[in-house]
Amino acid sequence: MASSAAIPELTTARLRLRAHRIEDFEECAALWADLAVVRHITGAPSTREQSWNRLLRYAGHWAHLGFGYWAIEERATGLYVGEAGFADYHRDIVPSLEGCAEMGWLIAPRWQGRGLATEAVSAMLDWGDQNLPRDTIACMIAPDNTPSVRVAGRVGFMPWTVSRYLDETVQLYRRPRLQPDGLPPKAASSSGNTETSAAPSPA
Repeated sequence: MASSAAIPELTTARLRLRAHRIEDFEECAALWADLAVVRHITGAPSTREQSWNRLLRYAGHWAHLGFGYWAIEERATGLYVGEAGFADYHRDIVPSLEGCAEMGWLIAPRWQGRGLATEAVSAMLDWGDQNLPRDTIACMIAPDNTPSVRVAGRVGFMPWTVSRYLDETVQLYRRPRLQPDGLPPKAASSSGNTETSAAPSPA
């Protein structure tokens, strides 16, 4: 995979956010094969082939775009908690996410309910505010994914619009990348479509 030296390591009170390693494949594959994990995202467990391609895609994002996904581990034990980060998937969706960094997060069931998603996502957004080359951060969440909707609200995402993706209704959220003074970029602060719906978790 791409050199992990180019991928920043972030730490929080309980977590370490680091570059994925080839050795993470079994954990990654198990995570994405769990129906309880993917029911709000793809709706179908991933095959090992799909998870292998996903692991390589994580490295490709960092190598070519300068941002991507981190593996999340518990600092105290080194155990694999999940993964989260930023991406550009060139999704065929209206409105377009072109020019946005799309954020997503995934926590294994055994670690859910402890506030770890909020802790990890907050740290990543702090990094993103200082380093992302794009002024708007977006996320896409299924309307019935209440836990991810709550996480999105806690970290500053606002409802943007309701859309359709792969024949499913999704709620799009967005958040401006904050500047050092704590204010959003002028270009990202203009108002847009704000149709709302109960909502979501990322893809």
